[in-house]
Amino acid sequence: MRHVQRTLDVSERRACHVLGQPRSTQRYEATRPDLDVLLVKRMRELRRKRPRYGYRRIWQGLVREGWRVNLKRVHRLWKAEGWQIRKKAKKKRRLGSSENGITQHRPERRNHVWSYDFVFDRTEDGRQLKFLSILDEYTRENLALEVDRSITGEDVVDTLEYLFQVHGEPEFIRSDNGPEFVSEVVRKWLKDSGVRTLFIEPGSPWENAYSESFNSRLRDEFLNQELFTCLTEARVLAERHRVYHNLDRPHSSLDYQTPAEFAASLTDQVPLPCVAGEVLDSPEEGETVLILS
Repeated sequence: MRHVQRTLDVSERRACHVLGQPRSTQRYEATRPDLDVLLVKRMRELRRKRPRYGYRRIWQGLVREGWRVNLKRVHRLWKAEGWQIRKKAKKKRRLGSSENGITQHRPERRNHVWSYDFVFDRTEDGRQLKFLSILDEYTRENLALEVDRSITGEDVVDTLEYLFQVHGEPEFIRSDNGPEFVSEVVRKWLKDSGVRTLFIEPGSPWENAYSESFNSRLRDEFLNQELFTCLTEARVLAERHRVYHNLDRPHSSLDYQTPAEFAASLTDQVPLPCVAGEVLDSPEEGETVLILS
């Protein structure tokens, strides 16, 4: 219509009459429904809180909050706002053929295979932070996320001893060949506990893919977003992130359930042992439970 007006130098009324276009339609300006305004506002809040989330995880967060909205609508609003996440370069997939890698020893049930690894960061003053992450590969639960300036083989044993009392003992534990994991104190303690070790091939991190995937998300969504001023702050925030990962973060490989929800849905699992005095968070009710005896 505007093209006809400019080309023939006629009024809008004349152009609409000739072309059969109602003037009300020509002058109509779309307005966003009130629900869309509220929805975009909440999407913006979630995106600000989790800047590395894409529209699919934002949609899952909305659904979990009770919003009745489908994925296509969220995607449309996401594109309209011009939001985007910087895509990472695609990397060549290597699964390896080692007997201890994920292709030969896949987790089949809870407490079947655990994996652990280290991630490094620094406080604001430049001093090192060492994070020990321990996962249940089947449920994707982050069982521990310990932080210290230095973590030795004895410290690894102390953490595992506590986790064995709370969650039970795994059949296997997978790791790389780091000095803490191959140390005599760790290997002897695991052997005495009846837990078999799965050491991946040197220089083959893809054979410990569950742990590597978790570490990648940990750095992208947590370490790269926080500036730690001291060790205590790092410990508090790390534990907060661990609880969030288990209870609130939907996992795509679990059909967008959280690890805690997926673990709670397993009907073939026996109740986990608990330690007297232990404070636990219920993944179903969100209540805090104190085990007295």
